Amino acid sequence: MTGTFLLVVQALIYFVTMAAVFHTRQRFGIGTFLCVLGVMHFLETYLAAVYFLPVPFGIASPGSTVMFSGKLMMLLLLYIKEDAETVRQPIYGLLVGNVLMVAMALLLRLFGDVAELSGPKPDLTFLDDMGVLMVWGTALLFLDSIALILLYEKLGQRIANTLFKRIFLSAAIVLTIDQLLFFVGLHLVSGVPLSALYGGWIAKMGAALLYSALLVGYLRYVETRPMLAGPEPLLKVFDRLTFRHRYEDLLQRTGIDTLTGTKDRGQFEAVAQSLIDRGLRDRMPVSLLMIDIDHFKSINDQFGHVTGDKVLRDVARSLSSALRSTDRLFRYGGEEFVAICQDLNAGDAAVLAERVRAAVEATTSAEHSLRATVSIGVTTAENGPIPVEQMIRDADSWLYEAKRRGRNRVESPVIA
Repeated sequence: MTGTFLLVVQALIYFVTMAAVFHTRQRFGIGTFLCVLGVMHFLETYLAAVYFLPVPFGIASPGSTVMFSGKLMMLLLLYIKEDAETVRQPIYGLLVGNVLMVAMALLLRLFGDVAELSGPKPDLTFLDDMGVLMVWGTALLFLDSIALILLYEKLGQRIANTLFKRIFLSAAIVLTIDQLLFFVGLHLVSGVPLSALYGGWIAKMGAALLYSALLVGYLRYVETRPMLAGPEPLLKVFDRLTFRHRYEDLLQRTGIDTLTGTKDRGQFEAVAQSLIDRGLRDRMPVSLLMIDIDHFKSINDQFGHVTGDKVLRDVARSLSSALRSTDRLFRYGGEEFVAICQDLNAGDAAVLAERVRAAVEATTSAEHSLRATVSIGVTTAENGPIPVEQMIRDADSWLYEAKRRGRNRVESPVIA
């Protein structure tokens, strides 16, 4: 068996196993995937420092070629199918864990009274070297992950029609830089020869090629839920990767509809899919209510936009008071509102929607003694994943049915 063949076999085993664990995240949670990713880190660094195989034009380590490259691709998969905040968790966890390991090893070195045993002696120098390499490798992983995701988004604006090129070019650029920087640490700590630099680079380019093909196949044939329609702004991605709380605070400040006080359309688009995914991942049904004020154009035409604005505010207050404290209400646009209700099955969602409708009807606007009504379409997801766009379309169709049947009513699959 040649070194190249062994690397390919290991890469296939690594990807298939990690992808299978990732695919079970909706049943067992994402923690299983993150633990498997993290537990390989020591072996990955150890092999990268001492175990090399002959490859064309040099030598390469399976720790660096297979495991580190594979870890980067798994983090990219995690970003594509989940979100940037989730990607942060294993990176920060590994960094803190490795720093802690170095600190603990330092304390052991300072303690001189070690019991003498007949077996192997503790090699704290080896532990020191491994600790330095693990911290250095994790710091590079942190930078590599951000660079990989930013490149993936940036290249999506240039060659979005070719997912394979987008993934491969992102990985090839990042792995090239990583190979140069990690080799410096390896050379200083372990005295690794120059042949590991260019041999490892060739092996990593092959790994990028293989992993990209496997990742595209996985996304196309296994994880078939549509990805986001377009790339996110790079600064937004960077903020979400590195400063989650600042990002969330910004959303809190800018995601409020100034007229009604509810969350706005931008906030809905930012969090709706994650709310749905989180509920379904926790095996809870998720319901979506599409709410439309009846004959709102006539109110504006007859009484003016000032009165129309007053009606919008009164309706929003009625909706908020009738919904549960855990429900999320958004102004979707114009006279339309959307509510996302986690842990609410189809029957209970229809009951809640009727309560919301009655609450609005019971509210009389002081000005002109107006009594606004709403029509509501309801849809429920109990098995996932499901795109938020599909839930909007389903709720919209039931909303149309409510209007067709005379307005001021609720329509859903349960009622029908």
